[in-house]
Formats: sequence, C-alpha cells, structure tokens
Amino acid sequence: MDRSSDDGRFSTERIIRRHTATDNHIRLPQELSHANLGRRKSTSDIGREKMAFLPTLRRAATLMFTPEKTIAKPPNTWRSIQAIIVSSWFNILLVFIPISWAINFALPDQQSLIFVLTFLAIIPLAKLLAFATDELSIRVGQTLAGLLNATLGNAVELIVSIIALTKCELTIVQSSLVGSILSNLLLVLGMCFFAGGMRFSEQGFGQSAVQLNSSLLTISVIAVLLPGAFHMALQGQPAYSELSTDYNILKTSHGVAIILLFIYGSYLVFQLFSHKALYHSSGPDIQQSKGYEGENPWLRLRLYRRKNAKLAQSPPLACNDEVAPAEDSDLEHASASMEDTEVEPDMSVPVSLGLLVVVTVLVAVTAEFLVDSINGLTASGAIGKEFVAVILLPIVGNAAEHVTAVTVSVKDKLTLSLGVAVGSSIQIALFVIPFIVTLAWIMGKQLTLLFDPLESIVLFLSVITVNYVVQDGKSNWLEGMILMCLYLIVAVTFWFYPGTSPTKMSVNCRGAK
Repeated sequence: MDRSSDDGRFSTERIIRRHTATDNHIRLPQELSHANLGRRKSTSDIGREKMAFLPTLRRAATLMFTPEKTIAKPPNTWRSIQAIIVSSWFNILLVFIPISWAINFALPDQQSLIFVLTFLAIIPLAKLLAFATDELSIRVGQTLAGLLNATLGNAVELIVSIIALTKCELTIVQSSLVGSILSNLLLVLGMCFFAGGMRFSEQGFGQSAVQLNSSLLTISVIAVLLPGAFHMALQGQPAYSELSTDYNILKTSHGVAIILLFIYGSYLVFQLFSHKALYHSSGPDIQQSKGYEGENPWLRLRLYRRKNAKLAQSPPLACNDEVAPAEDSDLEHASASMEDTEVEPDMSVPVSLGLLVVVTVLVAVTAEFLVDSINGLTASGAIGKEFVAVILLPIVGNAAEHVTAVTVSVKDKLTLSLGVAVGSSIQIALFVIPFIVTLAWIMGKQLTLLFDPLESIVLFLSVITVNYVVQDGKSNWLEGMILMCLYLIVAVTFWFYPGTSPTKMSVNCRGAK
C-alpha cells in the first residue's frame, strides 16, 4: 500500500511538473512577444525622435535662407551696373586690367612692368568680389551669410595659389599663404587697433571668441612646425636618407591636411550653428569702449580734426564714460531707425552672380600673368622671391579687405574687424593650406607642410604675440603700433632673406608616386 501510494504520489508530481513545464513553454512565446513589443516600442521611439529632428533641421535650413530684414525690390540691370561702377574708389585701378594684358602680349620681356601692372589690376577685382559677396549675403540668413563670407573671403589668395601650383611654383604657394596669415594678424589687426585707439582710449571685443580663434591658429602652427621637426630629428643619423624622409613627410602632410580640414568644418559648425551667439557684437563678455579722459590727444592732428569736425566739437569724455562719440551715436540712432525698414540692395541676384563669375575669370587670367612675371622680376636680384611672396602678394588680395576692417574699427565695431583679420587667418590656416596640399596630392604635385624654417618660426612667434595682445579682451593704440612694427620687422627680415628650398622634391616638382 505504501509503495503504491508513493508511486501514485510521484506520478502525480510528475504530471504536475509536466503541466507546469507545459504552461511555462506556453507562456514563453507570450513573454517573447511582450519583449518584442517593448523592442518595437523603443524602435518606434527612435523613429519618432528622428522624425522630431527633421523639423528642427528643416527649420534651421529655413533660417539659413531667410534674411534678417525685408529685402526691397532689387534694381534693374542698368542700375545694378551703375552701382558696380560707383561702389568703390578702387575701381579706378580697373584700367590696369587691359593695360597689363596688352603689355603681357606685346612686351613679354618686361617682367617687372607686367608684375606691377597686374599687381595693381587685381586689387580692385578683390574689392568687387567682396562687393558681390555682400550683396548675396543680405538676401540670406546670418548663418549662410557668414558661410559665404568665409568661403569667398580669401578667393583671390586661393586662385593665386592654385595657379602657382599648376606651374610648380611650390615655394611661392607656401610663402604667399604664410604671408597672408602674417598680413592679417600683424598688419591688419595692428591698423585696426591703432585706428580705433585714435578715437577711444580702450576698445572691447569678444574675449571668448578671440581666445578660441587663437587656439585654432596655434593648432595650425603646430601642424606646420611638426614636419620641420620631423625633418630635423632625422638629419645627422647614420641611416638618414633624404629621399625616404621627404617621402614620409609627404605622406604625413597628406594625413595632417585631412585632419585640418575636419577641424575647419567643425569650426564652421561651431561658429555658424551651435555657438553663433558667441560671435555677435553684443555678447555678454564684450567690454565697453572707453573714451579719453579730457581732450583726445589725437584730435590735435589737423587732418584728423578736419575729418572728424563733429567729434571735435563734442564735449570731452570722462575716463569712465562708456558713451560713444556723437558720430557713433548718430550711427546707432540711424541703424535703430532702419531696423524696421526694408534693405535696399544695390544689385539684383543675376547681376551679383554674373559679377562673381566675371571677376573670378578676370582674377584667374590676371593672376596667371602675375605668377609668370615673378621669376623675371626676381632674376636681377634687386628683389628677392621670398619678399615678393611673403609681403607683396598678400597685399593683392587683402588691400580692399584691410580698408574695410580699419574703417569699421574707427566706428567702434572692433568685433567685426577681428572677424575680418583673425577669421581670414583661420580660414587660410585651416582651409586654404590643407586644401592646396590635398589638391596637389590629387594633381600629383609633391607639396608638403614642410615650410621654410624662417617662415615657420615667424608664424609661430606672430601667433604667440597676437595671443598675448588679445587675451585681456580690450585694445589700445599702443598694441596696434606694436603689431604694425612687428610686421615691419618681418618685412625687413624677408627683404634680405634669400630663402631656402626645404626638400629636393619641392624643387623638382615631380609627380607623387
């Protein structure tokens, strides 16, 4: 009895366990279905998040193409052409375009004369290029306008560099780009500080944005110095091979150029999208400009008093006053009254685009004649190729831009001046230089980031000096004079510097294998 009862109990337990297991197996697909449902819900959540991001992206794109102010009816074609003619006094120099072309074909041996004429001819073309860019910028949002200015701001330097690259003038390519950075950082910035200091005892600007720009310039200088250190570290070793070292530097330059282009793209996203308020002229970290205590000593100059007669008649400013001069107050009232009015463009969109195309073609042809005449100009030894590339060529593309930067700094718009000077330097260092290296890679030209040793050292010291000058977020006329004097020191140095060719690969300009 006991054994049979135990067997029955065990069999009953087996049945119960079997049914339990069956129930478990039956419930398992339900649990899986619930888990799959949860996964489907999370996937749908991700989809909804993506769909929620699309309106944000669409809204950002709409803001990029929406102008800040209402645009009035554009003028007709004839009015647009008249606006082009009277846009700047630099247009007087346009007569040198046909003259330089005629001299180039009629007297091809007069290289010095051709250089001077083409030099003068490109200056007004750079101004017209900036004029057309501004006309297109007012028709789009602030973000896209900044992108247009950043892209076309150094178009002349880019065209000259590409033409010199196609002619295997690699030394001119490197030296002219370094010279553009030095011109913007020392000459333009120094003139802006000095001109603004003639009106204000101190001028403030966005310290955070300028410090960030200084960091970006430092990164670009490091990228230029590392190939030189690479080359010097291997010299003198028993197993040193110049050809092998140059080849490794070439490959290193290609990789570094791609990284610099990525940094520049990130910088554009930072400036134009995520932190664009940091670059506005009314940021919280911008210090107010201060007038002179008592009489402005610069007003004693006759020319300055004549030009600023209205300012000379205004009451003197106290040291702690943060009120701009009467001329600036008028500008502020005028700008405030114009906020609600329409912006009248000087040109229509088709004329602006046509002007961009025509000026680009003229710059390309004239720059080709300019580059061809450099060797003939420097053959006599009266002027060195380093001085032409580092000092003279940057003036071609930056002269009109320099005038604009200095003009707005006198009107207490120093943040805009810094955007022109430092922003152009960043674009050349992080975009133009790596882009030219990458383009040379595609074309089979062996252009590296191994610059002339003196150029690299001067660039490094200039960036450090500018970083010290702008670290307090304010400027005065003495700081401007220091930067201009440093540029004069650099100019005198390169006048007597014969220059060196870093590698045999640069001299031969052979195709990269």
